[in-house]
Amino acid sequence: MERYGIPGIVPEDGMPPEMAAMLLERTDDTPTITEKDVERGIDLLTRYKRGKGNLESRVVNDELWWELRHWEGIGQSKAKLVDKSGKEVLSSPPQPKPTSAWLFNAIQNKHADAMDNYPEPVVLPREKSDEQSARTLSQILPVVQEYNHFDQVYSDNWWEKLKHGTAVYGVFWDSKKDNGLGDIEIRDIDLLNLFWEPGVQDIQASEHFFSTELVPDHRLLREYPQLEGKLGRGGGAQVSRYLYDDRVDTSDRSLVVDWYYHTEVNGQPVLQYCKFVGETVLYATENDPAYAERGWYDHGKYPFVFDVLFPEEGTPCGYGYVDLCKSAQKQIDLMNQAILKNALAATTPRFFIRSDGAVNEEEYADWTRPFVHTNGNLGADSIAPIRVPTLDGVYVAILQNKVAEMKETAGNRDVMSGGTAGGVTAATAIAALQEAGGKLSRNMIDDGYEAFSQVVTLCIELVRQFYSVPRQFRLLGRGAEREFDLFDNGGLQPQLMELGGYRVPEFDLEVAAQNETPYKTMEYNQLALQLFQMGFFRADMAEQALRCLDLMEFRNKDQLAAVIRQGRQRTQQVEWLQGQLMTALRLLDARQGSQLAEELAREMGGAESGGELNSGGLRTPDAGAGALDTMERTRQRSREAVRPR
Repeated sequence: MERYGIPGIVPEDGMPPEMAAMLLERTDDTPTITEKDVERGIDLLTRYKRGKGNLESRVVNDELWWELRHWEGIGQSKAKLVDKSGKEVLSSPPQPKPTSAWLFNAIQNKHADAMDNYPEPVVLPREKSDEQSARTLSQILPVVQEYNHFDQVYSDNWWEKLKHGTAVYGVFWDSKKDNGLGDIEIRDIDLLNLFWEPGVQDIQASEHFFSTELVPDHRLLREYPQLEGKLGRGGGAQVSRYLYDDRVDTSDRSLVVDWYYHTEVNGQPVLQYCKFVGETVLYATENDPAYAERGWYDHGKYPFVFDVLFPEEGTPCGYGYVDLCKSAQKQIDLMNQAILKNALAATTPRFFIRSDGAVNEEEYADWTRPFVHTNGNLGADSIAPIRVPTLDGVYVAILQNKVAEMKETAGNRDVMSGGTAGGVTAATAIAALQEAGGKLSRNMIDDGYEAFSQVVTLCIELVRQFYSVPRQFRLLGRGAEREFDLFDNGGLQPQLMELGGYRVPEFDLEVAAQNETPYKTMEYNQLALQLFQMGFFRADMAEQALRCLDLMEFRNKDQLAAVIRQGRQRTQQVEWLQGQLMTALRLLDARQGSQLAEELAREMGGAESGGELNSGGLRTPDAGAGALDTMERTRQRSREAVRPR
């Protein structure tokens, strides 16, 4: 397609003459992306930066609240005291500025809930022929995440999500990994370094997308020698001043811009990529014949995933707990300041002294001197203490109400931190309160799983595109022995169909919590023991146990049902073999007059106490007298050990 100006924009009818002349002069060796295109990209970046100004101001201010430096944001740290003449004087003693950490504690508890439910991907096939590929991907993707230290990335992004309301994952292909073989790279991205079209709800709907980073000049010169003499000037340096705080020394760094946009090739959108510094193009897919028509990534999406806490209309970002609770935190600290000022005034002795009084002020103020000199008679009005009125209890009640408001607003009640309300001591009652109070965290974590699914989907697409060479993986399984396997993208490529055409293997994702707390482990163990006591694993009760499982819902239920079916099948096979053996021995006893069948039945069934002989001549166990008591005790322990989700 013909194009000019900003990449991806189709010219309208009536092309300007100068643009038509430029296209006529362009040869096959002329790069598609030139410095003029970069200039237009810088203009776009500047416009996107202006549209994102309010968000950046809010993020910077939220960080002050997180660092307990919110008095700078409140403004009282810059207040000046002046005397009657207008001259500035220093306050003595300085104003107390208490910084209570109620907001910090709320965010910390939410972060702990998120990390207790660290996600694990399970890849499900959409067709039976893709089962093996899905099974292998389920084992390989956690290894890829482990190589990228994804647990740390996940933790850091949850801090950002809780503080600012938005966390961003970047999913890229790093061709330098594994000694040039290349592999997937997953990292957290600073929201201040990303720019998109103002007003879009989904970043994939943005016409252009920019990711910026300040890189040391010496590193750029080592990788791109053509930048000699071009760093530190041009459009890049001007844009960098918008992105970083003035206190950060960026004199020896240059702004590197990653520019993503879409073009159309054969009617299909293609993701293009341009990397530039200042006005110098470092790389552009449209200038590379290998990627000009194919695009940077085959999936055609911007390689960024936004994880939003509380969404807003008209922006891909949201707001977090700092924005939600900083009003209550501000009022709590202001009330604490007023109470502390009153307490300091009441505990600091101060006196009224007449200007013509006869008391020696220095000696009176020095509590170590036993004698204070006076001139003349000491009148009752020569010196008098300043009495500070005591604060009424209603102000303390207001402070406590604000703290309670903070806890209710953030969903961070005492029971979620292990505390209990007055009068609640039973384990089941505490568990019920935690279960009811944890629904906010569960909803928040489920939303985070959606973003995690998008990250895993991008990883699968990168595997489909770049894993052309088989590579060795250590599979993460539950077995004691380590397993290794070779994997490539052969099973993910388009497959020829019998009726013609091609089919691209597609997969669904199921996300489950990988890490379990001791409470959850205890719950699983108690449930397994309870099912054992109920006879779920008895072969003669297999049919009833399977029907009961159909009405139940818990983790690994399908695995338990498979175990019961296998046990029933094996028991049936053993009983059939035993019956055949007993029949053969009875025939032998009838011919020889021996008692082999009776002896065999006695040996095989003697270990069981009670019960009756089955059709094969073996004894079946019956329930003991204390079975019900044991089962009841197990149920009681299970109820007391329920883990709050």
